[in-house]
Amino acid sequence: MCFMKWGVALMLFCCVQERVKSHEIEVKCREYNGSPAANNISPSLLADLKVEKVTVGKNYMLNVSWAINIDASIKYLNGTLIKISGEPDYYCEYDPHLTKANITGQVWFHYLVKVGHGDLVIQAANLPLPPLNSGPSYKFVQIRIPYPKQPPSPQIPTDFTPRFKDFTPVVTTTSPLEIERVAVIIFGALGGLMILSSCFIMYKSFGHKIARIPWPPMVPVPVLLVYPPENPAFQQAVVALAEFLQCHSSCSVAIDMWQQGRIAELGPIRWLAEQAKAADQVLIICPQVDIPSSQPGYFPPNRNFPEPSIPAAAHDLYPLILNMVASHTKSANDLAKFWVVQLGKQQDKGASKLPLELRACKSFCLMKDLKKLCRSLHSHRQDKKKISDLIFRSGVSFSEKSTAKLRKAIEKHFQRGDTTLELSLLYENV
Repeated sequence: MCFMKWGVALMLFCCVQERVKSHEIEVKCREYNGSPAANNISPSLLADLKVEKVTVGKNYMLNVSWAINIDASIKYLNGTLIKISGEPDYYCEYDPHLTKANITGQVWFHYLVKVGHGDLVIQAANLPLPPLNSGPSYKFVQIRIPYPKQPPSPQIPTDFTPRFKDFTPVVTTTSPLEIERVAVIIFGALGGLMILSSCFIMYKSFGHKIARIPWPPMVPVPVLLVYPPENPAFQQAVVALAEFLQCHSSCSVAIDMWQQGRIAELGPIRWLAEQAKAADQVLIICPQVDIPSSQPGYFPPNRNFPEPSIPAAAHDLYPLILNMVASHTKSANDLAKFWVVQLGKQQDKGASKLPLELRACKSFCLMKDLKKLCRSLHSHRQDKKKISDLIFRSGVSFSEKSTAKLRKAIEKHFQRGDTTLELSLLYENV
């Protein structure tokens, strides 16, 4: 009888061992240089994605964890693709395939990868991808990796006293010529400073009577424009603002309408992360909140103002930029990179209908704050300018003619049928 009990227990133990063994799934990840293809038959999207920063020795690494739902579509799963900005892509396969494992529900996997420093965007998706235009297929997480800590420099003991044998002290004397040379340098520097001060005072007093000197062009300020998909009139105003900043305000503008091929190559998430990192300022364009979206045929056609089509990427980029702003609210320095530009009158903070993520950002109103916006864009780069720029370029100026197209586009944005809103406050100080 005792022998039978031990036999049954041994059989149960063997079954448990075999069941645990079937749960062991090894993840093999390798660098991937190809381009993932879409398929009409694809597995379920990733259930979740988490990223943690870990320290290994003196280096930082990322622990990328993802969850997969075990359902009927798991048989179509070929692998999982992991994209990290600034790093190679990784293709992860499962051994054995998940269909051969006796598991149900949700399974977590993880992969440890060494990365550099800076703001990183990590994306992950199951392959093959779903058909095009079927919605977002990647999950993404943004994380900041600091610079690696430098080892402390060696300190010399305070009680260290060098000892030399047969040391003969040498007495040094100061030559009168050296004293005269130092005096000449000091008085020369003071004289140059006085000349520069006099020139600055004369320029401020009589600058309007002196012919302008053709200075070399300023270094363009990289600016990223992001906007919500509204109506054709709002789209025209956004295009006009981008052209004005590019042509008349010495800015290098990045906007989805001008880089649709690049967005199709990288995807909206990666394109937005790269452009936001490269830009000095990110301008989020918002329409007048009390103007309803236009209906088909609401605005009459105008041959002088062709209506641009709203790119498909605009529907993805606007919610992504709101998430990016929300992730920087804890740092005032990071939040200062995001500005809001309203095509309308200034809204009171208490009654503002702006999204909550944007209410803490610095705000400008067009056309009233156009000069202020341009000056602010360039004032952030004064530390990189030459001394001549700091003295003679105290502001940004442009002609009334250069703003005509932008004013006309914003005016069209305010039209309600045949009635035009009062725009005198919008053009104040322009």
